[in-house]
Amino acid sequence: MDIKDHIRGIPDFPKPGILFYDISTLLANADAWQVAMGRMAKEVSRHQPDILAGIESRGFLIAAPLALKLGLGFTMVRKQGKLPGPCIPYEYELEYGTDVLEIQNDAIEPGQKVVLLDDLLATGGTMVAAIELLRQVGADVVGSACIIELNFLKGREKLDIPCSTLVSYDD
Repeated sequence: MDIKDHIRGIPDFPKPGILFYDISTLLANADAWQVAMGRMAKEVSRHQPDILAGIESRGFLIAAPLALKLGLGFTMVRKQGKLPGPCIPYEYELEYGTDVLEIQNDAIEPGQKVVLLDDLLATGGTMVAAIELLRQVGADVVGSACIIELNFLKGREKLDIPCSTLVSYDD
């Protein structure tokens, strides 16, 4: 099955000139979603993680069911102010300004092997920030995975861990 057949492109979203790769159609097709999760499980399990981490918010849609499928725990990496209780922040640079990601301070035990998941790898900035945040709390970040990779944005080049993707786009 070609997963790309179940991902739609939405032009000019969220602003003119951007082509948004929407996984809603993949999520809505039970067979395609099952195949995608099976392929992701195969890629992620190679790293023998202790826990999976998902990046807000579409990363949750991948990491949570995958953790369940693999018999692993799941934790969230969220934007500042979205998680209850004591959290550890990580500020990072954006093209125009800064943003902050957080994780609950007890979400990862020091030395746990973590695989980080998101729906899409673009420029790599958010993925790199999430990796650094996880390391800050003592995680051993052993890999990452996304459904989609936008090759032309060269996000993979910024990563210092393995990254698996199911589909890629060159333009």
